[in-house]
Amino acid sequence: MGADRGGRGRRTPARVMAYAAGGVLLLAGCASMPDSGDLRGVESTPRQDTQVRVFAVPPGEDAPPSEIVQGFLEALTSDDPHYKTARQYLTGEAAKTWQPERSTTVLTEGPGAKPEVGGGGEDTGEISYTLTGTKVATVDAQQAYAPATGAYGRTVHLTQDEKSRQWRIDALPQGVVMGESDFQRNYMSVNKYYFASNTTVAGADTQPTTVADPVYVRRRVDPMTQVVRSVLSGPTRWLGPVVRSSFPTGTALPKNAGALTPDDRNKLTVPLNDKAAGVGTNRCEEMAAQLLFTLQSLSPAVEEVELRVGGAELCSLAQGAADAAASRSSARHPDYLYFVDAKDRLVRIPAGSSDTKPDPAPGALGEGDTALRSVAVSRDEHTAAGVSLDGKSLYVGSLVSGGSLGEPVLRSHGRTEADRLTTPSWDAHDGLWVADRDSDKPRLLLLEEGKGDPLEVRVPHLDGRVQAVRVAADGVRIALVVEKGGKKTLLIGLIEREGKPGEQPTVSVVELRSATPELEEVTAMSWAGDSRLVVVGREHGGVEQMRYVQVDGSTPDVPAPAALTGVKEVTAAEDERLPLVAYSVDGIVRLPSGAQWQKVTEGTAPVYPG
Repeated sequence: MGADRGGRGRRTPARVMAYAAGGVLLLAGCASMPDSGDLRGVESTPRQDTQVRVFAVPPGEDAPPSEIVQGFLEALTSDDPHYKTARQYLTGEAAKTWQPERSTTVLTEGPGAKPEVGGGGEDTGEISYTLTGTKVATVDAQQAYAPATGAYGRTVHLTQDEKSRQWRIDALPQGVVMGESDFQRNYMSVNKYYFASNTTVAGADTQPTTVADPVYVRRRVDPMTQVVRSVLSGPTRWLGPVVRSSFPTGTALPKNAGALTPDDRNKLTVPLNDKAAGVGTNRCEEMAAQLLFTLQSLSPAVEEVELRVGGAELCSLAQGAADAAASRSSARHPDYLYFVDAKDRLVRIPAGSSDTKPDPAPGALGEGDTALRSVAVSRDEHTAAGVSLDGKSLYVGSLVSGGSLGEPVLRSHGRTEADRLTTPSWDAHDGLWVADRDSDKPRLLLLEEGKGDPLEVRVPHLDGRVQAVRVAADGVRIALVVEKGGKKTLLIGLIEREGKPGEQPTVSVVELRSATPELEEVTAMSWAGDSRLVVVGREHGGVEQMRYVQVDGSTPDVPAPAALTGVKEVTAAEDERLPLVAYSVDGIVRLPSGAQWQKVTEGTAPVYPG
């Protein structure tokens, strides 16, 4: 698999790949890199080789500058924990100052490299190469992912040691760079957990609400220890303003702490420094719950966490008790799936069942004569909201038989149905959110407990008109479909509340960021897990597709839903075991795990509670 080196005729392996399943060693040859002219990009490892492990190979004796650059770039894609081999391609001073953990830049393909014009040559004892590519994303020092676009261009400079005559890199950009397939092989997304800062503080009667904060860690470099360190270091900058950690500021693993591994009873003991000394039992159990929720997706499984300081136990928490210490949205199982039937009334079927015959929902929205176009049901399934068939009026009623409906809690004055009310959405605190698309006065509105005067929500820097609203179960994140210039994009924002107790708060949606930068037409979306959404949309010039996306804009490592024609609406539960449900040209359909789409019945506007 090696390729001849231009100018030297060498064949030098750049890295060794081991397949864990069979123990077979493969040598991945370097791409050809002549001393002049363009250099071919680093060949990325195919994505499907999930069991591949890559071991970096140190520089060869008398390797020319092209091989030094190539070997260094390939060493960045290895499973070397501290990039020790990659540092061998650097001068002593450069090895000391280079900080690979500062960032990871992801390119569509492995980085290309070419000698800079006027950047020296082998006969001068120094030479520069330009690394090139097209950016896909970046991962910052907090391990937070962010989509990126545009050209990548960075310079590495090499010098030849006067005594040894060996070439080494003496100037290079901070961080690491690699192709997308190598990134997917090397890194994995993990949700770490914090608590919504607008919920009850530790020690009070009400459970704190967890909020997922996705980060990317190196898949085969002791991910458990990486994740624990990441939780202790605090939330990412984007999420930080709306969450809190129960770990005291400055809490970290002791300097001499080794790799963290659960024992044969799946119990993980986590030593902490003195910053955590003296915390109370309730707070300690919240700390342990943060780690248990975070570590649940890693292997080997962790079923209990024990926290220790200075050799003494602070507390211990088992998986079963973690849900008593904190409220987690993905642990909630709704009782029913709701939708609007052919008679424009609210109906329901048991969530997760194979039933195809719905029953009228109790209460005026299901038993009355008000025709509906869309609905939302509170997370406790005690209250429902419905938008009238013409989109003008928003009604709220209890899910109790015989209840009356009363007057609308909100009216829109939009000229057409498309300029009126969106499908509403309930947050975790019985707040009802809806957008009025009136072109003369578009607004995002909140009705506390689904009643009273609507509060206009501030959305600084919003560029466009809100077409759809979905609030996450944690109550601090919100998904908006925003239309501008014929394009509809999915934005994720943070909900901030300010105000004194007893007074009407000021509510804002801030820090909006795109979750689907490659889609230009998002037609439907729903939360589908702690940090995941399901989205229906299309790329420029493409066809409609349904996919999962993460709140950070990355693509989760799970299969996309089976194709479905003519999807108009989609809903998913935070409990990922429940099937996706959609309204399509075939009516109400659902997608059970491991099966194909199945028709349920005629109807529109399917929703799980929320």
